[in-house]
Amino acid sequence: MQKSINFLEIIGGGKIPEVVVGTWLVMGVLLIFAFLARRSLAAAKDPIVPDDKISLRSMSETIVEWIDGMVHEVTQLHDHRLLVPFFGTLFLFILFANFLGLVPGMEPPTGNSDLTFALGAISFVLYIVQGMKAQGVPRYLRTFLGPMLALAPLMLLIEIADNLGRPFSLGVRLYANMFADHMVLNIFTGLTKVIVPLAFLTLGSIVCVIQAMVFMILSMAYVRLAASHEH
Repeated sequence: MQKSINFLEIIGGGKIPEVVVGTWLVMGVLLIFAFLARRSLAAAKDPIVPDDKISLRSMSETIVEWIDGMVHEVTQLHDHRLLVPFFGTLFLFILFANFLGLVPGMEPPTGNSDLTFALGAISFVLYIVQGMKAQGVPRYLRTFLGPMLALAPLMLLIEIADNLGRPFSLGVRLYANMFADHMVLNIFTGLTKVIVPLAFLTLGSIVCVIQAMVFMILSMAYVRLAASHEH
């Protein structure tokens, strides 16, 4: 079987890691999309009245409205809209990065554990900060000791392990699924003709969307847990 061309390696000249090149490409696409969407909103005659047809403006508003509702529903925070830009960016970045792997000759940046663990670490910092902001630093730190003083040493170890395991599980889940999805897609695309690859591209697209949603929803759930310390 002939080895497929890796355009990310070609673009980077073999000196820049493929995951970095892929990340730059995704960031560039998102910046262009954001610029065009902002311009379409600014050019609207009446920003309150939605477009009567499918347009970049209507798609942008639909995406923002959906993410806003999702953040509110999952986090249950009064100031949830302060988190919408973060989770919206997180979701779109992972989604576009996943879909990059469906382009022939491209590798999904999310198929690299370095990137997925970095995303998990960013989510980890966010929910720790949100927990301290919502409960106050002393109260938030006391939640690591549990409800009983006698069990405080044991609960401290459990809580630390639980919190440190969350970003790790986020990174492993996204990396493993996208790595496996891209590998399966490459194998069946190289061995078969038109119909079967299209079926696996469709399945791969579904996986891309689901994995982006799972990462975002779990990150939002962790923020809710940190803000209220529910169990």
